[in-house]
Amino acid sequence: MAAARTIAEKILSRAAGTDAAAGETLICAVDAALGTDASGPMAIDHYAPPPTQKAAGHLAAVRAFSAEHGIHLHEIGEGIGHQLIVETGRARPGALVVGADSHAVTYGALNCFGTGIGSSDLAAAMLTSKVWLRVPETIRVVLDGRLGPGVAAKDAALALIGRLGADGAAYKALEFTGPALDTLSMDARFVLANMSMECGAKAGLFPADAATRDYLDGRADGPFAAVEADPDAAYADEVGLDLQALIPQLAKPHLVDNVVPIDAGLGQPADMVYLGTCTGGRAQDFRDALAVLRRAGGPKPGVRLIVTPASKEVHLALLADGTLADFAAMGAIIQTPGCGSCCGTCGSVVADGMTVVSTANRNFKGRMGNPNAEIWLASPETCAMTAARGRIADPREVLA
Repeated sequence: MAAARTIAEKILSRAAGTDAAAGETLICAVDAALGTDASGPMAIDHYAPPPTQKAAGHLAAVRAFSAEHGIHLHEIGEGIGHQLIVETGRARPGALVVGADSHAVTYGALNCFGTGIGSSDLAAAMLTSKVWLRVPETIRVVLDGRLGPGVAAKDAALALIGRLGADGAAYKALEFTGPALDTLSMDARFVLANMSMECGAKAGLFPADAATRDYLDGRADGPFAAVEADPDAAYADEVGLDLQALIPQLAKPHLVDNVVPIDAGLGQPADMVYLGTCTGGRAQDFRDALAVLRRAGGPKPGVRLIVTPASKEVHLALLADGTLADFAAMGAIIQTPGCGSCCGTCGSVVADGMTVVSTANRNFKGRMGNPNAEIWLASPETCAMTAARGRIADPREVLA
């Protein structure tokens, strides 16, 4: 009789063709692999549109390489690689999907083992369709309750990271479970999986349920079989998070685990508010932010409000329902779908001394291209309320 297994152990055992447990090192067959313009080169997002002559030449080389080897290339304007992997159904239950970027953990929201690898490992995967991985121990994250008005999945993610610390889940998998799962949309799950990396996790895994199947309906590029943990699987630790008790959270400069309740940051002046990235650039994120801005009277003059959809699909959805038009009417700067300013390699430039409040996943010094700026992380609703007041403000003022 096979030993009880976690989701991570089951998926990697299938990929390796053996029954493995946490701690073992395996050679695994990958189902899909992502390379970015910076790490692949396979797909384009970190330098799109290219801000320099050198970057433009690099992208030309990417196109030639992809054409020569029959690699699917997503062009400038199609969006962030991580968003495209989930939108196009390459990430599906039971699969092993690797990406040469740390936020490949996003794919775990769809019940697959999504993880980041280095450029050398990506090259090996391209040649052999295999990677080596150590099977991670798993931390069970039990979610209870329901998010209240003005409190978002980003707040839950920041609260968890603040509790675990930047390396609290180093080379471990986070397995999300609990009664609150039924209340979380796929977009909310993508946020929690995406931010798993910020406490060191190798993967952030969700079980498959009706929401998963609904999302994949018409998207999945092949058959799939949902994977669930055995009831008596062994876990390295268990962490509980009561969503009902949460209030909006902030990550202060310059560390993602420098997390405080919003009360500790109220009144902090903000020069720029950034809505986008693979964490906060989906359609519902912008709709939630717009709802707050409408109730709060729109952006305060002098605050730069940047809107960057995560993909062309998101961009078109926001065009269709009038969301982008409303943002534009409020004076927001609408950027090309993609990573935008997140890494500081393209998009709106951050000036010396500026304070940015962002829906992104990282706020390290120099992250948006300028080490002399400060970045705070928050939910789309908190970012919107901050844009309306010109200072960090609580969205529950208009939503509670």
